[in-house]
Amino acid sequence: MFPLEIQTLARLLLEECRDRSIRIVTAESCTGGLVSGALSTIPGASDVLERGFVTYSNRAKQEVLSVPGDLLADHGAVSEPVARAMAEGALEASNAHLSVAITGVAGPGGGTPMKPVGTVHFATARSNKGIRHTMERFDGPDRLDIQLASVVMALTMLRDAV
Repeated sequence: MFPLEIQTLARLLLEECRDRSIRIVTAESCTGGLVSGALSTIPGASDVLERGFVTYSNRAKQEVLSVPGDLLADHGAVSEPVARAMAEGALEASNAHLSVAITGVAGPGGGTPMKPVGTVHFATARSNKGIRHTMERFDGPDRLDIQLASVVMALTMLRDAV
């Protein structure tokens, strides 16, 4: 179902987390659960993958991850502050040690001059270790390409955070 690169990254991440007794939670918007889906295709993932949240709407981000409404209103869902709040909220709403959050514009519509299609914000948070953010602009050419590129980035960031 997933390209070999994603399968390999997912397997390596699970092994590294298992060796260090680290549990993961995902908070996904534009990827719609693909990161947790990629992890869950690997046998034995349940001892690392604690849970995954798909918070596609702003309301879900507020209700499930406690993202403040004023943060969404001031910066928009596709922003560094929201990605950071999603990562932090996922940790607080789970029993995990490490989270990843993804929020972006996968297209084909929805882009603006300030946030064109392919703009994706990522954040990882680790208990007592702070939050790391990055923003990418993926070229596509289509929605699935942007989503899969986002999965690769999220898995890579998680590995870096381990």
